[in-house]
Amino acid sequence: MRRCSTESSRYAGIGATILFTGVFASLASAYALYTIFDSVWIAGMLGVLWGGLVFNLDRYIVSSMRKEGKPRREFMQALPRLVLAVIISIVIAKPLELKIFEKEIEPELVLMEQQKFAEQEENVRARYLPLQDSLKQEILALKAEIARQADKRDALVRIAQEEADGTGGSKQRNLGPIYKVKKANADSAQIALVKTEVLNGSRIRLLESMVTSNDSLITFGIGALVRGRMNGPSGRMEALARLTAESSAMAWAHWFIMLLFIAIETAPVFVKLISAKGPYDNLLAVEEHSFYIVEVEEIGRANAAAKGRTVDLESHERDFISSRLDAKIDNP
Repeated sequence: MRRCSTESSRYAGIGATILFTGVFASLASAYALYTIFDSVWIAGMLGVLWGGLVFNLDRYIVSSMRKEGKPRREFMQALPRLVLAVIISIVIAKPLELKIFEKEIEPELVLMEQQKFAEQEENVRARYLPLQDSLKQEILALKAEIARQADKRDALVRIAQEEADGTGGSKQRNLGPIYKVKKANADSAQIALVKTEVLNGSRIRLLESMVTSNDSLITFGIGALVRGRMNGPSGRMEALARLTAESSAMAWAHWFIMLLFIAIETAPVFVKLISAKGPYDNLLAVEEHSFYIVEVEEIGRANAAAKGRTVDLESHERDFISSRLDAKIDNP
């Protein structure tokens, strides 16, 4: 690079972009890790480590590209690097995006927590609801049976009374045998009603105590729920996803921030890709070719020395060794 002063500004700009990408990655990861560990020191140290990793990876991506004056081949070589750069930019952008929209995310987190608590309470009630409904249905059935028996008793009492005062039945006002039969029926219905009330009443009281006990279990289960806060990275990303789905302004902002970081991360690769082949690339090609020349010379000398050591062997062994060494040179 010292021999190519005209290339300094271009590569300095690429290097500065890579450096700032590493800085952004460090800040983003530090914020994300702070929401996990709640420790500035841990988040800071791991953030610096992550930023250094991204910086070194970006540096390798750009420095490993070679300009050969063949755009199609260069683009195919750069395509995997572009994909990797996009992935890195998304990873960097997401924590910073969460920080940018922090004030909007906090109220949504509260709403999500309330919905989560309501869902947990509903799940607790759902475990006891079938038994609770069954108990209440049985209580209603027992009370309905008492009511039916009472209606039957009331009807028989009314019939006996109408027979007695002549307003119904035989239409004769007397207390004769017909009245006595109807009065006996009413008395039997009253006895049956009392028995039903005694039997069903004891059963109803038992079932009501079971309902009360079941209510206590529901209350205890709801009280035992852990009311944790949903302020971790996954909860914040879920809140951001809900906000962007509900608000077009948030959705546009989300995409603009994402595209901005993608542009920043892929800029060095694109600059290297679209720039013309310059003196630095020529000197780099010459330097690499000199190493290739040394490699070829060393291989040739090694093969020649190997063939010289086989002069005492039989002809077919010499031919075998020579053919294998020549094949290695032809197909490195």
